Amino acid sequence: MANTKSAGKRARQTLRRAVHNRSVKTHLRRLQKQIRSAPERSTDQIRAAISAIDKAAKRGIIHRNVANRRKARLNKAIAAK
Repeated sequence: MANTKSAGKRARQTLRRAVHNRSVKTHLRRLQKQIRSAPERSTDQIRAAISAIDKAAKRGIIHRNVANRRKARLNKAIAAK
């Protein structure tokens, strides 16, 4: 339990942000899984995934190196077509 009002507010903010960040990470995993399991990979689908990864990295939800690695793997999948 928080001892001050400000500590209580920080705890509430942290919970809200954690829930939001978890949903974004889940969304990214779902996008990547759809692309990997699709028989035909569309470039629009891959572009949308890369855009979502960039946005998550920009907002600090995932680390920028993680974002770069995921994008590289998606691009590698495109090249393997």
